[in-house]
Amino acid sequence: MANLVENHGITFKDIGFLEVGTETIIDKSKPVKTVLMSLFEESGNHDVEGVDTKNACYGGTASVFNAVNWIESSSWDGRHALVVAADIASYAEGPARPTGGAGAVAVLIGPNASLVFDRGVRSTRMVHHWDFYKPELASEYPTVDGHFSNTCYMRSLDACYTLFTRKFSRLYLRNSDKPVSLDYVVFHAPNCKLVQKAYGRMVYNDMLQDPENEKYAPIKEYAKYGNSEQSYLDKNLEQAITQFSKGEYHKKVVCSLYAAKNIGNMYTASVWTCLSSLLSLTSDEDILDKRIGMFSYGSGSAASFFSLKVIGSTKSFREAIQIKTRLEQRVKIVPQVFIKLLNLRENVASQKDYTPLGEISTLASGTYYLQRIDEKFRRTYCRV
Repeated sequence: MANLVENHGITFKDIGFLEVGTETIIDKSKPVKTVLMSLFEESGNHDVEGVDTKNACYGGTASVFNAVNWIESSSWDGRHALVVAADIASYAEGPARPTGGAGAVAVLIGPNASLVFDRGVRSTRMVHHWDFYKPELASEYPTVDGHFSNTCYMRSLDACYTLFTRKFSRLYLRNSDKPVSLDYVVFHAPNCKLVQKAYGRMVYNDMLQDPENEKYAPIKEYAKYGNSEQSYLDKNLEQAITQFSKGEYHKKVVCSLYAAKNIGNMYTASVWTCLSSLLSLTSDEDILDKRIGMFSYGSGSAASFFSLKVIGSTKSFREAIQIKTRLEQRVKIVPQVFIKLLNLRENVASQKDYTPLGEISTLASGTYYLQRIDEKFRRTYCRV
């Protein structure tokens, strides 16, 4: 957040709304947002709305929606809104552990932006599922039903995308037969294989709306399934739509997965880091006047599909994010060392009167790190 303010030529006085989306809980009462308010002390600005939002991987997106709603409301006073989505995604030993990662994104929302939200087309699906949850308060590891969670993700995508296209057609295409066109699509990315299947599922839904279109001939035989339970179980269908959509997937989605491929899952930060990858690695020529579809999913479950339009230069994003440079500066460690570090985290979880161990010299300039936890669990942070 500090880097964003410094890089974009604004001050903390210019921010009237700050909200944090996270599922990495270190306190059952005190919000992360209140800790970030320490950055506002020097400015004297304490008139800042917003709190923490928790809903698995969806919390960051909910916070962005709250920020947009604040700006559209009678409460807006002309200042910027800022959203932070940040998480550590770690897993117990087993097949899920390599998919873990960590990430934090700060999103600045205000007037005269290069990206604008398409109004009136946001779609949401909220249901009750036990696909991924964290009932053990002494552990940060989740309880996961992986296959069921993937199915929940796809069901939510089907419902949200179908409703999005219906709303978009009504508002922007005047209910014509013209299909909704998205130039890029950004997904919540627990893993990149799931994202490729998800884009195939979007194309499958397009086919269901226009099954007689000749371009869908290679997958038309699967239209009989619709969005029935069988459609989520049939591996032949999954393989067919994934293969059929492969060309468009590489054109519209792959560029957004650069960070996800190199970092892993980032929970609330995932979909917004994917958007950052797209903006950081795409030239003005390739993205100006283009529309970006966004799908956000959080287990439990909550999901939304919405879209953004690029109406101005994204040069400032590329200069500020520099995602390739940052990732190339990381320090490699062998798996055995990584496991030792995870074991250390397990052993010191919930400790007080503790000074963390770690090599500060490897941290990038401007990074904040935990310096100390005192005898009352109060945390002190320092900046490199």
